[in-house]
Amino acid sequence: MFYNTDCVEGAKKYLADGSIDLLICDPPYGIGGDTLHKHYNRKETLVLDGYIEISPGDYPDFSRAWIRQAERVLKPGGTLYIVSGYTHLIHILNALAETSLQELNHIIWKFNFGVYTKNKYISAHYHILYCVKPGAKHTFNTCSRYSDAEKAQASGGSLNYQDREDVWTINRAYKPGQIKNKNELPLALLAKMIQYSSNEGDLVGDFFLGSFSTAKAAIGLNRRACGFEQSPVAYNHQMIGMKDLQPGFLRDQFRTPPPKTYFQQGKPLTEAEKAAIRNRFAVLQQTGLTQKQIIEILGQETGRGPWSLQKVIRGNRN
Repeated sequence: MFYNTDCVEGAKKYLADGSIDLLICDPPYGIGGDTLHKHYNRKETLVLDGYIEISPGDYPDFSRAWIRQAERVLKPGGTLYIVSGYTHLIHILNALAETSLQELNHIIWKFNFGVYTKNKYISAHYHILYCVKPGAKHTFNTCSRYSDAEKAQASGGSLNYQDREDVWTINRAYKPGQIKNKNELPLALLAKMIQYSSNEGDLVGDFFLGSFSTAKAAIGLNRRACGFEQSPVAYNHQMIGMKDLQPGFLRDQFRTPPPKTYFQQGKPLTEAEKAAIRNRFAVLQQTGLTQKQIIEILGQETGRGPWSLQKVIRGNRN
């Protein structure tokens, strides 16, 4: 399901309407990516030739064409992540505005190895647009990486909350001495998107395969994968070994979070439950525990989140 062809024509020919669960796309940035190795002081012999760039004048039409196909092939409730620099972000936003796709988050990806400059601030981030197709409930596995009650040792803050903030600090892949594509998304970034926005067995697509990182991450996390790469050099190099990848080979590299503590979260509270929580709170107060400690105990006993419990307890005071 990997094709050495332009993604627009390839999608029209090979992908049915509503066939993809998750799309992760890192299109050319229109900033001279065919000479990207020079910007990052890479050894030219270790960077694959054949990178296909888009000229600035063609970028608006290019964005409209492939994003229309992305909208078509996504299932209702399917998810699209677009990774972009700032230079042509406006054209991507304009193209999205012409579709039914709904932007849920504008994520900032902060990375290492920013482009050094002397007369302006150093650029060390990319933009990730997180969009869904209306028509069905989209997949978002809230506790796929951290359980709802896990705390950071240093700060005591919620690990789940921190992981789901819309600024991600993830370093780029550093592969000294290895042959690489011009631009490659790190596994940690791809795995995060795949874990939150798809389930095992889902079909994950990439219109710009490049280094095949999305496909490898998807297969490694027991998803199916498909996509397009127009460059014969990149396609032929990366296809070597793809058939040998075993589904699920990456699962051991990522932690399985403990079961949810607040398993009743989001469910309506009955008056009887509220009364039981207030009575239990009054009993625990007599033991000398702090309110924070009592809330933690009540959360474990009732499966309710701390905000819900505090609201019930405050109602008792009123």
